Amino acid sequence: MMQRLLPFFTLIALFVGLSVASPHFLTTANLGSVIRQTAVLNIMALGMTMIIIAGGIDLSVGAILALSGLLGCMLMTSGYPTWMGLCGGVLVGAACGLANGVMTAKLRINPFIVTLGTMGIYRGIALILSGGLGVHSLPKSFSYLGEGSVLGIPFVLLVLLVCGAAVHILLEHTRMGRYAFAIGSNPDAAFYAGIPVAFHTSAIYAAGGLLAGLAGMIEASRLMTGQPTAGQGYELQAIAAVVIGGGSLRGGAGSVVGTLIGAFIMGLLSNGSDLLGISPYVQQALIGAVIILAVLLDELRKRNAGNGGGLLHR
Repeated sequence: MMQRLLPFFTLIALFVGLSVASPHFLTTANLGSVIRQTAVLNIMALGMTMIIIAGGIDLSVGAILALSGLLGCMLMTSGYPTWMGLCGGVLVGAACGLANGVMTAKLRINPFIVTLGTMGIYRGIALILSGGLGVHSLPKSFSYLGEGSVLGIPFVLLVLLVCGAAVHILLEHTRMGRYAFAIGSNPDAAFYAGIPVAFHTSAIYAAGGLLAGLAGMIEASRLMTGQPTAGQGYELQAIAAVVIGGGSLRGGAGSVVGTLIGAFIMGLLSNGSDLLGISPYVQQALIGAVIILAVLLDELRKRNAGNGGGLLHR
């Protein structure tokens, strides 16, 4: 039980520590900035949660974010309405995720290899289409997605809550969610139990890509530019958020609440480092250390379960 509550206690301790260490942390402007900055990571991590629960991994989500944001912005600058550019970007993300899932499930290629390859492909497509340059002169209405507020609440937080609720319902109250846990726990047993493993694996990757596409449009909205180089390194942060929140890289375990806590821990680490003047190079080292620590804790939890130290529940 303590291992499950550790991410929550870590988040509280980090919040309190930063409140004491920096007088600028608890300001409305800074907290709003943390929410807006972390929303992109949170939404990507929600998609990664589904993929990791199903026993997969997606190293291409950062490139999907860039390609989706770029193409969505290109649609808007070509004269299409804002909503169409937004939908186009999200659909591009879903298509990229579906391609990852089909190659993983139908061709039976290791998802690490597939998504490592598509990471380069999607990033390369974004650079080719843009000539390496960002897309600017976007409609002002587009900025509302990333920077707007509703009754003082950042609009992007409402988007995150809707996405979190949708993923939670999908995982806990639908057949696809039950199948995702079963496939991640033992894909062979799931296949012999009659579960259409290839179909659901592809669908889960498509859903993860869709959320990465939405994150790409939010990122573009915040910056008011579509950048082909956006999202570099985001895949590691998304994976770290899932693992910190209790997800297992072996598959079959994970939760929406745990992932959101893990993502906010990553966001607070980044924000606190900026407020305290810590070098961004040190921040990268911290993220790497946090990933190793989270995986180590997961391994210890698995060993304890295997030795009769307790059952690992969903």
